[in-house]
Amino acid sequence: MNEPKREPMQALYRALLSVETEEECEALLEDLCTIKELQDLSQRLFVATLLREGKGYQEISRRTGASTATICRVNKCLVYGGGGYRRVLARIEEEKA
Repeated sequence: MNEPKREPMQALYRALLSVETEEECEALLEDLCTIKELQDLSQRLFVATLLREGKGYQEISRRTGASTATICRVNKCLVYGGGGYRRVLARIEEEKA
């Protein structure tokens, strides 16, 4: 990524890391994203959760409304991606325990 495009991304990362509460997170995301973008992001995270639980594509599609293309993309990220989904989902699971 070239430097002019990298700087705004780094600012976004710092902003996300500065959030301290769920309420702050909600407020920031509502300011940053459209309702559709938030729905898409939350859908992808839910798809990742169901994939980790071993659910099949058809069940996931039925439960989430996600297309099989979206489910496939999320699965590809889970298997071959940078580990973001895996880390976040593991932390969420730890908090539930």
